[in-house]
This record gives sequence, C-alpha cells and structure tokens, in this order.
Amino acid sequence: MQKKKSLIFAVSLALAFGLTACSKSDSTEVASASCEKADLATVTDGKLTIATGEPAYYPWVIDDKPESGEGFEGAVAYAVAKQLGFSNDEVVWVRTTFDGAVTPGEKNFDFNLQQFSITEERSQVVDFSSPYYTAPQAIVSYKGSKIAGKTSIAELKNAKLGAAVGTTSLDVVETQIGVKPQVFNDNAAAVSALKNGQIDGLVVDLPTAFYLAGVEVTDGLIVGQLPSTGSGDQFGLLLAKGNALTPCVSGAVDAITADGTLAAITDKWLATDAGAPVLKP
Repeated sequence: MQKKKSLIFAVSLALAFGLTACSKSDSTEVASASCEKADLATVTDGKLTIATGEPAYYPWVIDDKPESGEGFEGAVAYAVAKQLGFSNDEVVWVRTTFDGAVTPGEKNFDFNLQQFSITEERSQVVDFSSPYYTAPQAIVSYKGSKIAGKTSIAELKNAKLGAAVGTTSLDVVETQIGVKPQVFNDNAAAVSALKNGQIDGLVVDLPTAFYLAGVEVTDGLIVGQLPSTGSGDQFGLLLAKGNALTPCVSGAVDAITADGTLAAITDKWLATDAGAPVLKP
C-alpha cells in the first residue's frame, strides 16, 4: 500500500532509535466527580477539543484528516468522544507539536493523542488517561526474504532474527519465538544488518516496525506481530496536569476497552488491514 511508504512521523522515528521506558498511567481514579456531558469543563462549552500532530500519519490517521475518524487514533478519539456524550459534529480538532504537548502549562485542547508513551517523567507535568494501546512486538523484513509471507511462529524456527541489546524485543525472540537471536548494539546496527541480508528479520515494537518497513528498509514489510503478552510501550491520551476531565476521559477509555470497541478498532487499523497480522502459534 502506497500510504505505508509515506509513513514519516517524528514519534515513530523517536521510537525506532530510542525507545522510552513506560509506566502505568497515574491518572486520578473516577471518584465523586460527575462525568455527565453537561458537567464536563471542556475548553469550549458544548464542544470536545481534541489535538493531534501536524501532519498526522498512517496508520494513526488516514490522509492527515482526523475529522474523518479513519485511522487508529482518529477512530479512538471519536469512540472516546461518544462515550463522553459528544456527537461527531461536537468534536473540534486542533494541531500541536509532540514536544509542545508534553511541556507544562495550559493547553488549547481537552486531550491530545499522537502516540504519547506514558512515562513517570512526563506524568510530572501532564496527565494521562488509562492506556488505550500497548505496543506488541513485530517482525520487520523485506520482499523476497526467507520469511516474507510466513504466517505463524512455527514457520520462524529456522529464521535468523535480530534485536537490539537490552530491549524487550531481544527477550521475545527467545521466549516467544524460541530461537537464539543475533544481538546488536542498537536498532540502527540491526537495521543495517537487515538491509545487508545478514539477518532475515528484525524484532521491534509495532510502531517502530511501521516506521522501519515504510521508510528505512527498501521494499520493507511487516511479517507479522507477535501475540500480545500484556506488556509493552503504553500510549495514553494526554491532558493538562490536574485537569478535572482526566478521570472522565480515563473512564471512557476503560469503557471502550471493556465493551470490545477498542479491540475492534485495533484489529482494523493496526493488524490485518494495516499489513501487520498477528502471527499464529
């Protein structure tokens, strides 16, 4: 898909070459605060202002049009809005830089989503909702490779797979796939090895895999993602520090998680339709 080749976004670049450790959200628990729409203190009365990056890229937002609801984060945004009681025409979109959003201070949005990893450091200056995405591990390769087209973990037992030292990916190669990995000092060295044909595939988190397959590796592809173990880099909706909306937004994320809405969105935009199917055992 041509859109995959235009996948040039700063967040994925940062993930590709310097993953940030994550922790669980420190968002406030829903207590006595009312989450009825009429009681929500939004930036604009009667409207929900949502921010994303400029531009916003596939598969998070399709064609840089978050208002379409197409793409993983576009769909998540509208699902959360609906849970909070806002119709699509009551949603207002604004754009911010990634760095600008994670700095202290007042915000011109109610919540922002552009693959913000939940970290203890960031949580000192901004709020996060409950996680809406936990990045699984995936295998990047290229057209014509030994493992291109494989659909199961069992088919990878004889593959030469690499991962960067000190990463979760390295552990996954041994524990989930069951092969001894080739270890590299960092992702950059591993990518070079993949380009040179020294390895058949590189194991990284899925957002990094989208970037590598779409930008760094010629004829790159994602062989598949590994079944989630529940651990990984967690993304949260970002709000101003101490925002009264935080517990309500977290409650909305929890609700779409519980009723299966989030799983359906994830499957559509970050799995098969995005060229990253979950590998069978």
